[in-house]
Amino acid sequence: MNDDINGDELDDLKALFGTASPAPNATRKAENLALAQKNFEMRQGSTDQPRSNPVAGPMGLWTGAKQMLNTLTSRAGLTFTTAIVACGVIVLTPFGQDMWKPSIPTNTPLTIAEAEEVTNLTRRTEPVADLIVPNDVAQVDLGNDQAVSDPLPQVAMEIHAEPIMAESQARTLSQEDALNMGGQFFSPSADVGALAAVDLETSHFSETAETYANADQNPLKVTATDPVSTFSIDVDTASYSLLRNSLSRGFLPDPDAVRVEELINYFPYDYPSGTLDDAPFRPTVNVFETPWNTDTQLVHIAIQGTMPAIEDRPPLNLVFLIDTSGSMNDPSKLPLLKQSFRLMLDNLHPDDEVAIVEYAGSAGQVLAPTAASDRQAILQAISSLGAGGSTNGQGGLEQAYAIAADMSQDGEVNRVILATDGDFNVGVSDPSGLENFIADKRDTGTYLSVLGFGRGNLNDATMQALAQNGNGQAAYIDTLNEAQKVLVDQLTGALFPIANDVKIQVEFNPAQIAEYRLIGYETRQLNREDFNNDAVDAGELGASHNVTAIYEVTPVGSPAQLTDPLRYQPTQTATDSDELGFLRLRYKTPGQDVSQLIETPILPGDVANTEQAFAVAMAGFGQLLRSNDYIDDWSYGDAIALANANRGDDPFGYRTEAVQLMRLAQSLSEQ
Repeated sequence: MNDDINGDELDDLKALFGTASPAPNATRKAENLALAQKNFEMRQGSTDQPRSNPVAGPMGLWTGAKQMLNTLTSRAGLTFTTAIVACGVIVLTPFGQDMWKPSIPTNTPLTIAEAEEVTNLTRRTEPVADLIVPNDVAQVDLGNDQAVSDPLPQVAMEIHAEPIMAESQARTLSQEDALNMGGQFFSPSADVGALAAVDLETSHFSETAETYANADQNPLKVTATDPVSTFSIDVDTASYSLLRNSLSRGFLPDPDAVRVEELINYFPYDYPSGTLDDAPFRPTVNVFETPWNTDTQLVHIAIQGTMPAIEDRPPLNLVFLIDTSGSMNDPSKLPLLKQSFRLMLDNLHPDDEVAIVEYAGSAGQVLAPTAASDRQAILQAISSLGAGGSTNGQGGLEQAYAIAADMSQDGEVNRVILATDGDFNVGVSDPSGLENFIADKRDTGTYLSVLGFGRGNLNDATMQALAQNGNGQAAYIDTLNEAQKVLVDQLTGALFPIANDVKIQVEFNPAQIAEYRLIGYETRQLNREDFNNDAVDAGELGASHNVTAIYEVTPVGSPAQLTDPLRYQPTQTATDSDELGFLRLRYKTPGQDVSQLIETPILPGDVANTEQAFAVAMAGFGQLLRSNDYIDDWSYGDAIALANANRGDDPFGYRTEAVQLMRLAQSLSEQ
């Protein structure tokens, strides 16, 4: 307490605390309220004249309408203006849009196709509202006099309506189910591009809406009657990424989506490098015991491409052909595509050139040929892309090839990179028509690579047809890590070919091998006479790429032999050599029309090394996913053990990831 306050003052202060508050002054209160009201009214608009509003004021809506009715003398004019206003209400307002949406009878079962049509009507490419929602429930009116509820936190949210594919094509949906499918309802405004998906019983899409490029598994061949096997190499990796995407979503992939050779060739291998007879690649062959059948053997064929000096590579002309149709309006499609291409830009040389073409209902050039050093202009063009409309794939391809032709210079490498979810529904849409179109263009020296994004309506068959006939690679990108692998780590190999039309032909010795079968490569089979026909297209090998092919063979006299010898078959004359077979390879140097030949015998071997054993583990894994009849009781556990023991040098973690996928498949197969 302050020492300046004496006892008398303290007593006076105590007395004041006990004194009643003074009575309110009614006159002063009225004056203050009047002043406050005056200030409020003055701040609602200009002090010179009252502010206009829809009800009153010189320029109000009602005043304008009244003036129009008083001055308009033509009934036809009045009818015309009224019709314009009505059309505006129908087209521009949610209420009007609901009037022309087809109604759904209550409790009427819907097929998947019908349900998707309902969700397409609710699709909006932009947020339609920002609002504060209660903490307990949020409701979204989907235009059918019903609402869908979902508990949400009390934060500012954006309303979206995006379809989610249902679990099975065979399933029928009630009206409530169809409305629920319309809803990836709200996403926090701060989380740009994120959509909060509806929690259905299973959130994955229907694989029956997708088409895959595959064929029946290769049959067992009898060497005595059919000793020659011919096929084209394959360096595509799309099947492995699709498999990973399916398993990560919690279900086994469609067996038709599994191409065993793409599972094997997804990984880089440390095969012997160097050249053989000045060829751009080196082949090696090894023979060892089959892990799933001790009475058979595996013939492992490896091709390792050379790596030219990167600093000496020719300039690269790239045309990004980007699908911006409505089906690309999904976080795993166009937004991921944009991120992926940004990664790629950092690995281009300053003298490389980039052009961008987008296609939806029609095709258009987004970016004229621009030096890769002008990164800002390229990034701005990529960022400007938006999804909407149908998919005019033919028009986009035509314009992309035309631009690539204008960019082409002697000694430069030209490549069109098509990025799509595979949905071609305008123009030429069947694979055979697209094959012919691309085949006519590849002879100009411009190659085509295809990158797939997203799931639900993936047309894998079309993507494979385009890539195989465009002398390019097909890859599926489901994560930014996969984009890093395809567009950064393996960019040189993917874009710079060192050998064209690479074909493999193996002739097995019937004196040593009774039966054989090629594991995978079902879609790459060639006729025997195609091997020497340089007009027949085959796969390309890129710089530093490696390719693996595996045969399972049954030695003569093995208890694993499944066929009986023919009664009237001429006796085979055994050679003095212990050769199991003979390997031939044909390839063309890029830009050349005449192929060159490499030959080497297949001799008995010993045991598999780490690289070969891991490739065999992936071959076994793929056969398990396809329910192969030739692997007996070999299991996912056996594949896991073999792969785990032979991960070897795994700097990027690809092989470790593969083991985890095997474990997921094992668990899902037991459910």
